[in-house]
Amino acid sequence: MSKVILNYDKSIGKIKLMNAVNNGPYIARGDQTRGNHRDYQAARIPYARVHDAAFDANYGGEHTVDIHAIFPSFDADVNDPSSYDFPCTDQYMKNIFSVGTKPFFRLGSKIEHGVKKYGTHVPKDFLKWAQICEHIIMHYTEGWADGFNYDMEYWEIWNEPDLDPDDSNNKRCWQGTEKQFAELYVVASKYLKNRFPHLKIGGPALAWNEDWLERFFDNIKEINGENVPLDFLSWHWYGTKPNEMSEKGTRIVEIAKKAGYKDFESILNEWNYVRGWDAEFVYSIETIIGMKGAAFTSACMAAAQSNPDIDMLMYYDARMTAFNGLFDIYTMRALKGYYPFYMYSKLVELKNQTEAVSDDEDIYVVSARDGDRVGAMITYYSEDDGKYPKTVTVESNGADLEGADIYILDKNNTMAKERIAKFENGSVTLRLERNTVVYIEK
Repeated sequence: MSKVILNYDKSIGKIKLMNAVNNGPYIARGDQTRGNHRDYQAARIPYARVHDAAFDANYGGEHTVDIHAIFPSFDADVNDPSSYDFPCTDQYMKNIFSVGTKPFFRLGSKIEHGVKKYGTHVPKDFLKWAQICEHIIMHYTEGWADGFNYDMEYWEIWNEPDLDPDDSNNKRCWQGTEKQFAELYVVASKYLKNRFPHLKIGGPALAWNEDWLERFFDNIKEINGENVPLDFLSWHWYGTKPNEMSEKGTRIVEIAKKAGYKDFESILNEWNYVRGWDAEFVYSIETIIGMKGAAFTSACMAAAQSNPDIDMLMYYDARMTAFNGLFDIYTMRALKGYYPFYMYSKLVELKNQTEAVSDDEDIYVVSARDGDRVGAMITYYSEDDGKYPKTVTVESNGADLEGADIYILDKNNTMAKERIAKFENGSVTLRLERNTVVYIEK
């Protein structure tokens, strides 16, 4: 028998935003009634990173978000509003804000898998590229060029420059060298932070290569000393074990601190379940859209919440793609993987994390409290498809859970609601199928 202890009388910090995503809602248009904006809004998703939005016609397609889409002719006048093509991105930003979510804006280009690359080339002039970004930020936060005064604090420089090595013949995200990227980051981050000191400027959306990250910081120092802005350090992880995600987050932060950075946010802004990119890829996609993927998502949220080296998670992807475990890509109806986001939003509402302990490596738990209100999300997740159901005793200190509501998410139930009728000797016993998430609230 496994045991979970909820110490509601011991506050250990704040509930962080582990329920952010990549990309925004789909708004029903014209005579189509298909959309997911109501469910998206109900999940109270705090941020939507807009990377890879240009793949999707519902977001504006090739005319959306990417720098080369908004500023199509690099030789044009950077100060002339007519040099910019904002309408599709404008509409996309409006749609994101309409559901109570804020955009997390990636400055750069989507990944390019094709034989010809369009937006991932090294900018001809790094300072001019920074000035183009400046005017895009002005448009969305200062009203420039018939723009807006949106509250958009996060501005990320590029995406996955480390994905392919310098000698690769198929560079999908950055066509230049490591040192060229470091130079771009130095020029752009210093320029933008000087222009917008109140905003958060960061990057580099590291794909995977921790050695590359160490060299990135070395190259920065070689180019321009140590006074290069890094309000947030963004990085990516795909895998099957939440503890490996957490361990990588700690290593990433240690690399940045060793380079002299002390005050920055660590943001994992691409993550999902992937057992393998080749033979195991189909299995991975099948998992993402099923109950195992939902339990994996919930387990990762709990693991990251308990790691002080991870400040935010941004799931990849809420866009209608194979990586979308939240919504069916045809009907846009909520899948099992939507509900961990809905549950976690309830913890965010409670604000204060309380101590929660599990004696079983397959049982993940996070709890929170706001005054007399309490909540807990308990997950049984295992990568091993042969694991059996488990009996879990839940003990509560500092809050009587008799009469509490419990919501069950498993292969047979989608937020089935029950009530804890008996809470004897400060505990209740639950029997959980493998890959189950429950939410307890009172």
